[in-house]
Parts: sequence; structure tokens; C-alpha cells
Amino acid sequence: MELRILATPQEQQALLDLPWDMPLEEWPEWYLVALPRGISRHVVRFTRLGGRIYALKEVVQAYADREYRLLRDLERLEVPSVQAVGVVSGRQAPDGSPLDSILVTRHLQFSLPYRALFARMMRRDTVERLIDALVVLIGRLHLLGFYWGDCSLSNTLFRRDAGAFAAYLVDAETGELHNELSDGQRHHDIDIARVNIAGEMMDLAAAGYLDDSVDPIATSDHVVKRYHALWSELTEWEAFDVNERWRIARRVERLNELGFDVAELDIVTDIGGRTVRVQPKVVDAGHHSRRLLRLTGIDAQENQARRLLNDLDAYAAETEQQGEDEEIVANAWVMDCFEPVVRAIPREFRGKLEAPEIFHEVLEHRWYLSEQAGHDVGIAEAAEDYVENVLRHKPDELAILGGTSEDPEETQPFRVPWDQF
Repeated sequence: MELRILATPQEQQALLDLPWDMPLEEWPEWYLVALPRGISRHVVRFTRLGGRIYALKEVVQAYADREYRLLRDLERLEVPSVQAVGVVSGRQAPDGSPLDSILVTRHLQFSLPYRALFARMMRRDTVERLIDALVVLIGRLHLLGFYWGDCSLSNTLFRRDAGAFAAYLVDAETGELHNELSDGQRHHDIDIARVNIAGEMMDLAAAGYLDDSVDPIATSDHVVKRYHALWSELTEWEAFDVNERWRIARRVERLNELGFDVAELDIVTDIGGRTVRVQPKVVDAGHHSRRLLRLTGIDAQENQARRLLNDLDAYAAETEQQGEDEEIVANAWVMDCFEPVVRAIPREFRGKLEAPEIFHEVLEHRWYLSEQAGHDVGIAEAAEDYVENVLRHKPDELAILGGTSEDPEETQPFRVPWDQF
């Protein structure tokens, strides 16, 4: 049996240095990075190669190959998920006994499994934001024809997103990609999620990690209700009088607020022309993040992008540039507002939060300071006060997650092409 590493040439070279002739659970500590792990039926470990963190999952070859292909498909479809790097197969111990294959994925920076989040005793409203993020992810997957088969908090990673959370699929082992899902497939998938989440919440309650106000059963039922409400918003026909055309725009706005783009509208009128039925053709999530990236080059989560775009719009109004080309205004906003805040963060604090999240928190802090002072506080003053009185006391999330402030790729999770401005 020959060792086979399916990966890009660059990562193949780095992967060769790992002890593939040993069961993953027996690897020496110097190969591993201590990171929070979710519950898994398989052995999962983290390692650092060339300044990046990778997750290694030991699983039989057929499942490793299948999950690798599914994750690559989801990446191509721009679904929030971990990035598959490769599969290592043909492993055997020194005595010749075969070892399971290993699926290699790139660790999602600034993400946490749900147990690491709940270990801080989350309140009910925080739990609901976490659940909402998962529901949006499920809806997005179902629109693309992906049947998860084992949807749960354990198979999801979460990143902060302007006070809310963004959910990412981390385990596609039981998934299936179809052209379209039937109602039965969708309902079965969400029912599996309901059962799994109820069990996970009960486990958290037993461990003392759940606030007394959070009911595990009610929370899992909430997932189903939120999903059906979201799916209805995404796909159902809506009828209204022909004189109420403003409702078309409102429907599109509601979808944009959820982070979904609308490619086209299917509009049908009755014979008398008095009633209009409309159904949006939703193509993908990420309306605000794509607009922000196009205008500024800043790659942010959806809620972060919405918050930054709101500040961009406010900046345009304050500087009387509403009629100016939006790319010109965005350029000025980056130089006058965003970039100075990012530069104001000391290097030793850059591992605490992503830059878009920091900017969002500075905006919140500015509002708080302005309310206290009774007048508008400038962004520079707000950033300085935020660093000293808020950011300094936050946990270093990047360090917890295995990053290093010495690695520029680890400290800058987004890229801003300043040279274009």
C-alpha cells in the first residue's frame, strides 16, 4: 500500500512532513495545535503548516473522498463552509496494519464551535442569534439543492458578525448535492436539526453552560419555526392589489436584509389586471458583503458589511456627496474613516477581532460616547477610547484559535487593495 496525498502541490510538500504512519490520536503534541473542538464521532486534531492552521479528521477512505468532493463543490457554489485541502490515503502503521484516511481542511479563522461559545454562559437573546445564523445557513444550502443529513450545532462553526453570528458548515459527511430538494427532503433535514439541537442544548444544560431562561425543547422548536418563515420569504408567491406595487420593493428589501440577492421577479397579473402575484428568484446570500467588496475591497461578513455600508451612506450625507459616483465616495470613506481606525489598532491587539468587527464596535462605541457627551464624538477619538477601554480587555480570540500576530496572513483576514485608490 502506497501513501497517497491528494492536495495542491504547495500543500502536498508541507503535508509530507507529518507522521502519517501513526493513528491520529497518538500524534505527539509538538505536531498539534490546541484549539476548541466540537463533538465528533471521528478523531479530529489541528496542526500548523507554513503559518496556517489545518483540521485533520480520521475517517475511512470512501467517506474522506466523498466529503472532500462535496466541500469542494460547496466552495465552488460560495457556500459558507470550511475549505477542503486534501485527502491522505494509503496510510499504514510500521507493522503494516492499515490506517484510516485523513481529510484535511483549512481551519476557519476567528471561528468557534458552539460549545466554546456556550462555555461563557450565553444569554437567551444570544442563543437566538446563534440559532438564526444556523437557520440562514440551512436555507441557503437548501436553495442550492444541498441535503445536509446531519444538521446540528456540532457540525457548524460560528464567527461574530456585527453583534450577530455567521454560521459555516464544517461537516459534510452525510450531505448530498441535488439539482433541487423536494419538500420531503427539506422537512426531513430540518427535523433532524430539531432533534440534534434539542439533544445538544440538553447536554449544555446538564453541564451548567445554559442560562436558566433557555428552554432546550423550545429552542429546537424555534429552529423549525424560523426555518419555515425564512423559506416562505425566499420562495413563496405573494398576491396584492396592482396599486400596492411598493410591496414588491419591500419584499426585495426584506430579502436583502436577510442577506439574499434577488436575480429577477416572476410577476403574474389576473385577467382583470387588478391583482399582482410576485415570486422572487433568489440566487444567493451576501448582498451587502459583495457590494462592500466591490466598492472598497473590504471582505466582511454580511452583517458587518451592512453596518459598514450604513456608515458609508451616512458619510456621503455628512459630506454632501449623495449625488457623487458611489465608488468615489467609497474611496474617500475608506481613507477618511475605515483605514484610520484599522491603523489605530496596536499590533498586539490585532488578534482579538477581525478588522470589520472592530470597526463595527468602534461605531457602536462612538454612539455611546456621543450620547454621554451630548455632542458628536469624532471617529478618531472614539477609536482611541475604544482601544484603551474596550479592546484592551477583550480575550485574544486569534491566539485562542491558534493564530499568530507575527503572521500577516493570520492577522489580516481580509485584503484591502489600497493601491487602487
